[in-house]
Amino acid sequence: MHNRFRLPLAIVLGLSLIVVGCGKYSFASLKAKKLFQDANALYQQQDYGRAAAKYEEVLASDPGFVQAYFFLGNSYDNEYKPGRVGEAENDAYLQKAIANYKLAAEKETDPKMKKLALEYLVAAYGPDKLNNPAKAEPIVKEMIEMEPDEPTNYFMLAKIYEDSGMYDEAEATLLKAREVRPNEPTVYTTLAGFYNRQGEFEKTIEALEARAAREPDNPEAFHTIATYYWDKAFRDFRLKDPEKKAYVLKGLEAEDKALALKPDYIDALTYKNLLLRLQANLEKDPKVQKELLAQADKLREQAIALQKQKMAGVGN
Repeated sequence: MHNRFRLPLAIVLGLSLIVVGCGKYSFASLKAKKLFQDANALYQQQDYGRAAAKYEEVLASDPGFVQAYFFLGNSYDNEYKPGRVGEAENDAYLQKAIANYKLAAEKETDPKMKKLALEYLVAAYGPDKLNNPAKAEPIVKEMIEMEPDEPTNYFMLAKIYEDSGMYDEAEATLLKAREVRPNEPTVYTTLAGFYNRQGEFEKTIEALEARAAREPDNPEAFHTIATYYWDKAFRDFRLKDPEKKAYVLKGLEAEDKALALKPDYIDALTYKNLLLRLQANLEKDPKVQKELLAQADKLREQAIALQKQKMAGVGN
């Protein structure tokens, strides 16, 4: 953020140009800079209505002050309230936000700010606001063209397709993300989440196992697999007991891998405890049930003790 400054006397007297350092600035440009500082201060205070008015002054003074377009759009965006849809003034805020995000995306030379403007423009067309995927799709495709190896762009496009019920297109987009970034863990976890929402559990596990194969030293990768197995065995009442047991045992195997890498992994201890309790419910032999529950109790106590240690460390 720029520091505040006092206008030089030469400007006040009406000179059109002065030299500051090695650059030349017009009166309009210097006035716009000062207004931009004032607008930013209001923006930081979350006074978005007054900030928007001040950013408007910036652009009225100097339409080429491209940094202002994004913040003007975002100020209007923050003024918009989804719960007041249909009110003319409220709806106008979102339209003004969109108009300025578009201008920012068109005029910005800074790639980061251009990308940010496009991301917020996509969000404005999202389900929480205008809910217009047809408008959002070409914007995300433009972002993919700008950064063809950035997986988050593919994730956004896949989400648009999924929300629109275009499941084949969503899957194809996620597979393209995997193709361009085969070693990126989030590609596999995002693909797994998609398959799980579609009820394709085997493909879900395949994606998670592919991720774990690329991160063999990451306990979280194996723990994530175990959580999906637990969720499937616990919640899917269509499963027969032998199927449930098979999933529980696979979950325990995954959790054992996680704990071998990180013995004090609290979440893994907790889920192994839960998996053992599921296994106990599926056993017919009371002696085996008792042994499994005893193991589960021990793991639960271990997890609680580690959590207490962790909290004590935070408090010190």
